Amino acid sequence: MTKDRSSVFLFIDDEVKPLAELETPIVFDFDTSKLTDGDHILKIVSKSPTGREGIRKINFTVKNGPSISVEGLNEDDIVDGVLPLMINAYDKGNQKSFVIEGSETPQTVPVWMWIIMILIAGWGAYYLITYFSGLPY
Repeated sequence: MTKDRSSVFLFIDDEVKPLAELETPIVFDFDTSKLTDGDHILKIVSKSPTGREGIRKINFTVKNGPSISVEGLNEDDIVDGVLPLMINAYDKGNQKSFVIEGSETPQTVPVWMWIIMILIAGWGAYYLITYFSGLPY
C-alpha cells in the first residue's frame, strides 16, 4: 500500500528528533508554552509520496514569560552617574481571571502634558483676574 499524501516532520531549533510527524494537509495548535523565551526556528521537512524532500525554516520569538518594562533606560543609551530606573514585570496569568495588581506599568507624566497643564492653568488665571477686576474685555 503506497501513501498518496505528503508528510511533514516538524523540528524546533537544532533538535534531531522531530517534534511531530504529520500527514498533510493538517491543522493543529502549536503549543509554545514548553519553549523557553527567546528566538527559535521551526524547521518543516516535507516528504512527497515519491520520496522528494523540501525544507522550510521559520524564525519566531517566544515570549511566554512575564513581560518586563523598564523606564529610564533605553536600548543603546549612553549614560553616566546615578540613573533612576523604574522596572515592572507582569505576567498574563492563567487567561481565566484578570489580576489588577501589577498588570499595568506606571509611567511618568510626559513633558508635553506638563506644558499643556501649565498653559491651561495660566489661561484660567488670566481669565479669573480679568473677570474679577471689572475691566472690560
